[in-house]
Amino acid sequence: MAEELHSILEKVSQLTRPGIKADEVMDTYKAWAKMYDKDRKTDGYTGPIKVSKVLAESQGGRKDIRVLDVAAGTGLCGEELSKLDFCNIDALDASQDMLDVAKTKNVYRNFIKEFLGPNRLGIDDDSYDAVIGSGLFGTGHVKSDCLEQLIRIVKPGGVICLALRENRLHTNEGCKDLESRMAALQSECLWQQVSREIFPGYSSGDDGVVYLYRVL
Repeated sequence: MAEELHSILEKVSQLTRPGIKADEVMDTYKAWAKMYDKDRKTDGYTGPIKVSKVLAESQGGRKDIRVLDVAAGTGLCGEELSKLDFCNIDALDASQDMLDVAKTKNVYRNFIKEFLGPNRLGIDDDSYDAVIGSGLFGTGHVKSDCLEQLIRIVKPGGVICLALRENRLHTNEGCKDLESRMAALQSECLWQQVSREIFPGYSSGDDGVVYLYRVL
């Protein structure tokens, strides 16, 4: 068990190593897709549980909202939302192999294969009541330059709930400007922070941080 956990942690670490390219990341997820859920359960990954709970609590009992799960991967956030009786969920991810696994879970209505970045997504303005995402930020992954797109596709008054490993804010080049960019977008009156919470046990004993923003 210890050896298996060490192997998983090494894989996670290598996926966000300095200088890693997006195509290397995609190749890794292609090879990992079928074992991803099992491995993340082994390393105690709770990010999807936490963001789903925070999103649900923000809705005051509403379950019919339209939600986009970004960097959805194999659908861990979708599964957790489904357990909380949300049923109008779409998935967006750059890896077709990960989305193929997510499809087997029968918790999403639509699947969108796109990389989340500064590029304009093929989604109309104000399409969603909420966006949710866990573990998406890092070198070779999603960066803070995606935030304007997330705001664009969420209706005014809707929410965006995102989580990541807290130590990446200080140690990972892909995350170091995340909070300053979040603050800048708030200064531009595009969204307003509702909450920022550091919580224990995000993954492998590390703390996580979860943000909830309301689109203005």
